[in-house]
Parts: sequence; C-alpha cells; structure tokens
Amino acid sequence: MALEGSLKDFGLADILQLIYFQRKTGILTFAGRADKVRLLFVDGNIVGAESKRRLEDNRLGKILLKKSHITDENLAVALEEQRRTGAKLGNILIQRELVDKAAIKEILEGQITETIIQLFGWKEGTYDFTVQGVPLDKEMSFSLDTQHLLMEGLRVFDEWGAIQDKITLDSVFRTLGSAPAGLTEEQLEVFACVDGENDVSTITDLTGQDNFEVSKTLLSLLEKGAIDIAEAAPMAAEEPVAAVKPRHALLGYLPYLAVFLSVCLSLAGVLLQKTDAVNIFRTSKEIAELRVRIEEFRIEHGTYPPALQQITEKRDHWGTPYIYRQTEGSFFIASAGADRVEGTKDDIY
Repeated sequence: MALEGSLKDFGLADILQLIYFQRKTGILTFAGRADKVRLLFVDGNIVGAESKRRLEDNRLGKILLKKSHITDENLAVALEEQRRTGAKLGNILIQRELVDKAAIKEILEGQITETIIQLFGWKEGTYDFTVQGVPLDKEMSFSLDTQHLLMEGLRVFDEWGAIQDKITLDSVFRTLGSAPAGLTEEQLEVFACVDGENDVSTITDLTGQDNFEVSKTLLSLLEKGAIDIAEAAPMAAEEPVAAVKPRHALLGYLPYLAVFLSVCLSLAGVLLQKTDAVNIFRTSKEIAELRVRIEEFRIEHGTYPPALQQITEKRDHWGTPYIYRQTEGSFFIASAGADRVEGTKDDIY
C-alpha cells in the first residue's frame, strides 16, 4: 500500500482510519515546519510515537521526577547508563527496579496520545507510510486502539477550536511573577509547572488534568499577565541551492520552462495520488462492511455464501470485482487494488 502526500489533500483522520481498517504494520511519518513525528503501527494499532522536537526520554525523566516516582540520584544513575548503552530510559528504570512498570507505561501512553492530538493542529505538512516490520519492546510493549485515539483527538481538537490560535500542545510559557490571587488548587498546580521548558502536553502529564482544562487555565493566566508565551524555535530549514545564471540569453528561459513543467507534473501527481488514496480508504471501509454482511449471512443460513453475488454486486473503487472465496469454516475477501492484479503489494484486505 503506497500512502504519501500532503495533509492539505488527505487529512490525519482519514490516514489513521485507512491504516486501522487495513490492519497495516509499519511506520507513518509526518514532516512539518516545526517537527517531524513518526507513529509506529502493528496490525493497525499504534505501538509507539517519536517526535524529533520533543525527546520522549527527556520528558519521561522529568515527569517521573516531578511526580516523585524517582529521586534525583537514581535518575542520574539511569541517565548515565543510557548514555553508555543507548538503551531506553524506561527499560533501564524497570530493569533496575527503580520505578514501577505501571507508572512508566501510563506516562508513555499519555505521551503517545498527546503526540497524536498535537498532529490534529497541523495545518500543513507531508505524510508517508512505509509497510515494514515494527519490533515490539519486550520490557514495555503496549498497543493503543487507533480508533479510540482518533476519537479522542477529534474531541480535544474540537474543544480547542476557540483557543487554538493562542495555545497549542507545543506552546511553552514562562512566569512573569507570582501566582495571581483567587486561583483554584488545580489552577495553582498548572501555574507551578510553568517554567519556560514544559510545553502544554508536559504540563498536562504532570498535573493529570484534562487537556482542555489545562489550556483554559494557561489562557486565563496569559490574559491576566501572569505568564508569557515562549515558543520553541522551529527546526532549521535546509539552505537553498544558489541558482546559476546561464550565459546565453536564450538559455535563460529554460529554468522557467523546467519549473512550469515540474509544477504541471506535481499537480497531476497530487490529483492522482489523492484519488488513489481516497479509493483505498473507501474500498477498505467497504470490505469491513462486507465482512459484517457475510457473517450475518452465515448466522441466518448456517453457512458462508458460496459467491459474493448472493450479498452484493458491488465492485471496488477501481471498478474491479472483489476477490471472494469460501474456505472451510471461514472466508476470504479482498480487493486487487489499483493495479487490479491479485497477489501484489497494493492488495487491500
């Protein structure tokens, strides 16, 4: 399954559902102006997330420390071992029995959720999904339901509609004085986490409060002048290659012609890619619906249908009949994909 393109053409929700419906295993990479994020999937569910801008091990140590799960001395020992061995901080802490495994798992799952939620705020960027094996961490393996994370992400993003122009999960704040009078205990807890380093998602982890409530508190503190925004700098962009001027006047038109042709080809590629991605998504969803109808047929008649035509005359979204075979006590259904050839890498199950 080839899946790559721009977030302007194919949204995050559609991408996650597509991978979930097809039960794909691989790595989904998002590249934006301020960050590069990788989501790891096994059988359609998310087993890990990595952000170039926010190093998860750094956040893990900070959160464990501030939640009193570990002492400064033990964290320093674990960090030193990490520098020597390259092992994950969480695994070192578990092996040395310095922190309870459940506490680390809760924090890591929360970080993955926050990473995915912040992707919903991206207005531009590119994505690329590569089908490949994803090794599971023996010490700390877990699988988060993609559909659940998708629903949670959409809920939080919808609630943030009123404040997203001022605060995002990546926003970092610094204090401008003491806490204002009249704050609740929860609001004071949020204020105490503002240190010029913690972003909104980290403050959410530390306080254990709802994302929206933390953001509302920070916005209120910002409007009262108690804190000020201190955004992290975006990743450095690559330096453009200097253009070389042609010596002959006629040759001067060639670069413009090349750019024109390149733009035309790119636009054509985007249109084809978007159409193909939409077809993949719709076909995957339709296969899932047909599986339900096939099971309903078995419940009603005591056996699976010998031919798919007994249920539907539908074809996939490339106009090809679905592949269907009744097997002993089960069935097989798939689409041959864009190339219309069964057994190739773009088949959809």
